[in-house]
Amino acid sequence: MSKTREFVVLFVTLLIFWVLLNNSIASDVLMVGAVAATVIALVFHQGLVLFSEFRFTPKAILTVPIFVLFFLKELVKSNLNVATIVLSPQLPLKPGIVKVRTRLKTRMGRLLLANSITLTPGTLTVDVVGEWLYIHWVNVESADIDEATTAIVSGFERYLEVMYG
Repeated sequence: MSKTREFVVLFVTLLIFWVLLNNSIASDVLMVGAVAATVIALVFHQGLVLFSEFRFTPKAILTVPIFVLFFLKELVKSNLNVATIVLSPQLPLKPGIVKVRTRLKTRMGRLLLANSITLTPGTLTVDVVGEWLYIHWVNVESADIDEATTAIVSGFERYLEVMYG
């Protein structure tokens, strides 16, 4: 990716966050945001190349809100699942660390996958090594790599693949 495109992508991303955080598109807010985004993009564009890995295609852009909704659904499901385990008198736990595989190739895609897994209760990404993720699972349903990958990773990966590859 060219240096100019990296700069523009980072600048636009930072400016969008600035506007969202300020909840305003007033000219003074935009001006301060533009100056701050420019300075940050100039100083840190080499260190923040993860933002440049997003595929800016119509399909990827439309997938973002679908991914967010899917994540929220999984968040609610896993909260209810963990609450059921905690409230059960038998405390049916079978904790363990499972190894799963991801098809995602980009660093940002893998980072978002690992964080999505960690943010859903009952799972915690312990390590990412290449295509392998090591996940602490509160209630291990299967130690088989393919089955664990399907249970934990596949749903998130389906959307992240469109957005990041």
